[in-house]
Amino acid sequence: MKTKFAFYSIILSIFFVVSCKEIIEEPKPINIDLKSKQLVEADNAFGLELVQQLNKVESGNFTISPLSISLALAMTYNGAKGETKTAMEETLKLAGLTTDEINQSYQSLVKALLEADDKVTLGVAQSIWYREGYNVLDNFISINQKYFDAEVNELDFGRDDAKDIMNGWIEDHTNQKIKDMITRVDPSHVMFLINAIYFNGDWQTMFDKSETRKMNFFSESKGNIDVDMMMKEDSVLYTSNDLFKAIELPYGRGNFNMLVLRPNNDKTCSDIIENLTPENWKTWTESLQPQTELDIWLPKFKDEYKIKLNDILSALGMDIAFTQSADFSGINGTGGIWIDYVQHNTFIDVNEAGTEAAAATVVAIKELSMPQNPVFHADRSFIYAITEKETGAILFIGKIDEPNYE
Repeated sequence: MKTKFAFYSIILSIFFVVSCKEIIEEPKPINIDLKSKQLVEADNAFGLELVQQLNKVESGNFTISPLSISLALAMTYNGAKGETKTAMEETLKLAGLTTDEINQSYQSLVKALLEADDKVTLGVAQSIWYREGYNVLDNFISINQKYFDAEVNELDFGRDDAKDIMNGWIEDHTNQKIKDMITRVDPSHVMFLINAIYFNGDWQTMFDKSETRKMNFFSESKGNIDVDMMMKEDSVLYTSNDLFKAIELPYGRGNFNMLVLRPNNDKTCSDIIENLTPENWKTWTESLQPQTELDIWLPKFKDEYKIKLNDILSALGMDIAFTQSADFSGINGTGGIWIDYVQHNTFIDVNEAGTEAAAATVVAIKELSMPQNPVFHADRSFIYAITEKETGAILFIGKIDEPNYE
C-alpha cells in the first residue's frame, strides 16, 4: 500500500513540476502575401535611411518608429496627386506598388502584427481630425477608414481646447506615454492625420533584479559613466563581424524581439549606421545563430525623443509636400494645401521585466491663410499728435500713460 502511495506521489510531483514550468512557445507563423512582404521591405529601407539622416544631426540618444511614420504618411499619401504623389512614393520606397496594393498591404501587415503574439500587448491606431465645416472628399475619408481603420472627427479648430482633445486621443492610445504632442493649432490648419503605436512585452527570459548592479559604461559623447547594468546567462541568437557583436532578445513567444548591436572596440555606432543598407541588414539578421549559455549585459534605460521630420523627409526627396506647390487635391478636391509639419514622438522603457514603448506621428495639413482685417488697439501707453495736413505743422503732441476722463 505504501509502495502504491509512493508511486502516485512521484507521478503527482512530476505532473506538478511539468505543469508549473513555463513552456516557451515557438513564434507564431505569419503568412502575408508577396505585396505585403514588399511593403515590409520598403518600410524597413525607409526606416534605415531615416536612422542614417538622424545620425547626422543627433549626437545623443534617439528612437523612432518607422512603422508609425509610414502609417501616418500613407494615410496622407491617399490625398496626394501628381509630382507630390511620386515624391512620397519614392521617399517611402513604395515605387512599384499601386495605391490599392499599398493600402491593402498596410491593412494586412497591421492585422498580422496585432495577431502575432497574445503574450505581447500591441496597439496600432489612426485618426483624422479636420476643421469644422472644411470640405473633405468622401473618397479620402472612406479609403482611410477602410484600410487604416482611421477614426474620423470634425473639430472646431478655433476652440481653446482643440489641441487638448487631439492630444488626449494620442495619450489614450499610447497608455499615457506620449503627452502634449500637438503644441499649436493655427487658423490655417485644416487637418491632422495621426498614428499611435503602443508596445508592451515581457522578455521570454527575464533578468533577475538582484543581479542588476552599477557598472561602467562608455558613452561616445560623454566618456565613462555609471549605469544600472542588467545581467543574465541565457541561450539566444548571436552573431559577430568586423563591425559589431549582436544578440536577439525575444519577447513573449518570440515573434517580437530586441536586436542589440554593440560596436567592436575599434568601431563606433556611426560606423554601423553608415552601413545600414537593406542588403546589409538582411545579411546581418540572417547570420544570427543559436548561442547557448551566453553571458549577457544590457543597461536599463528609459528615453523620450521628439523630432520634427520636415528637414529629414525633405532631404529624402519629399520636399515638395512641404511647399505651396504640393498637390493634395485628393483630400479636398481643389488643392491649395500642403504639409505644415510632421511631428514624431517616442517613449521607451527597458528594464528587467521587459520593454514598454510608444510612438506617435502627427501630419499637420495647412492652407494659405485668408487675409484678416488689420486691427489697432490703443490698449497701452501711446504717443499722439495733432497736425495740419497741408503744412505738416504739429499743433499738439503728447504721451498718454494714464488716460483719465472725468
